[in-house]
Amino acid sequence: MAVRYSSLNYKDGLALAGKNKVVRRYPMVPGVDLVGEVLEDAVGFEKGQTVLCTGFGLGEKHFGGFSQRARLKPEWLVPLPDGMSPHTAMVIGTAGLTAMLCVMALEEAGVTPERGPVIVSGASGGVGSLAVALLGRQGFEITAVTGKPESHDRLRALGATAFRSRDEAGAESKPLESRTWGGAVDTVGGPILARILAETDQGGAVAACGNAGSMGLSTTVLPFILRAVRLQGVESVICPVERRRVAWDRLARELPDDALEKVAHEASLADVPDLADAIRHGRVEGRVVVDPNA
Repeated sequence: MAVRYSSLNYKDGLALAGKNKVVRRYPMVPGVDLVGEVLEDAVGFEKGQTVLCTGFGLGEKHFGGFSQRARLKPEWLVPLPDGMSPHTAMVIGTAGLTAMLCVMALEEAGVTPERGPVIVSGASGGVGSLAVALLGRQGFEITAVTGKPESHDRLRALGATAFRSRDEAGAESKPLESRTWGGAVDTVGGPILARILAETDQGGAVAACGNAGSMGLSTTVLPFILRAVRLQGVESVICPVERRRVAWDRLARELPDDALEKVAHEASLADVPDLADAIRHGRVEGRVVVDPNA
């Protein structure tokens, strides 16, 4: 493939710093996302066709998107949806795919706007901000959790209707708190996830997809056995291609263009080391599109 764009994710920041054993072997080209044109005919794809790839060990076990060329297995690829540009695909990237998979998980659990407000943790990050945009498009009342008050205006424009500080959201909770949320998207784990579970209403669901705050989870069984709360894990690395295609087609239809403009920044490969350090320390908002040809 000729790589048109990649994007910067939290996992790329860890890989570039040699943290958390993200990279499984060296040498390695990071970049868990990429989009570009097929240079050689492959099973199911034609020369010149624009395709995208996220996950499947890119940037960890296989050379990733921070390059002008990539060699990939055809079964990892998804055709670029009709009406979506390569640049837009990388604004969305793994973050948007994960956000859509979280929304789909909530839908499958029966979470609707009529069930009550939802909460999104890590809302100023890539997954969180795009989850706010997708849920806002569906008419949900959304509380956004962020430690960055300066992001409130941007998140409000995406669809957030209320805010919680990171400290408030992560405060120690009782086994059960007041029934507050019909559903939730959690990107951080740890005490924030524990409190969200304790506050989720009868029959609600929490889609958990990240551990930016903590890999730990100290909670009780009470939300599950007394309120029938569902904790649904969401992963986007080895998600089946059939489900990916559904998610990407929906992203092309449902993610507002103005939402993408509000979360997008562009960078060259030369910018990536500094940005990788920034994303590890929570100083990057929204999505960074990497142009390896700049």
